Amino acid sequence: MTDRVTLGKIGELEVTAGPSAAAGFLILWALLSFTGLTVLRIKPGEAIKVGFLGTTLHFLSELWHQTGHARAAGQTGFPMSGVHLCGLLGTSIYPPDEPPLPAETHIARALGGPKASALLAAVGGLAAIASRPFGRLPFLITAFFALENLLVFFLGAFLPMPFMETDGAIIGRYLLQHRRRQIALVR
Repeated sequence: MTDRVTLGKIGELEVTAGPSAAAGFLILWALLSFTGLTVLRIKPGEAIKVGFLGTTLHFLSELWHQTGHARAAGQTGFPMSGVHLCGLLGTSIYPPDEPPLPAETHIARALGGPKASALLAAVGGLAAIASRPFGRLPFLITAFFALENLLVFFLGAFLPMPFMETDGAIIGRYLLQHRRRQIALVR
């Protein structure tokens, strides 16, 4: 039994998911539905729908973030080959035969995701403002979308996490490598 299921393609990127992505989807859906029910005081049927919508927006935001990495990677000349969803997040997949790359290339590819997410957060913020006249629920959904893209996929991408390699960890590691090389050149 394989632990990767192919979900399709986004352009040239093969999108796969592991069993933990399905579990992550269901857990987030339950958490968002519960939050809608208890905190926002939404009716049960509506809370389930809003939870599903929020969870779907989360995973679409993750794919958007990954396509930002892919666009940046393509511009460096060393493109991504896929995206693998696991848990609540995804990881960029690069060809296994990729040669060693300079620090600048790794940094440029790592910055692509947060840049794309910052743009999506801004669009989501404008959508939240525009949705305000349509009621509380459309506003809350679009505000959630904007805040998640800002806090999780943009700012959160730079936080060091002991259990996973974030964009910020990659940037930090290669910036250090880049500085060491600059110091060596100066000496």
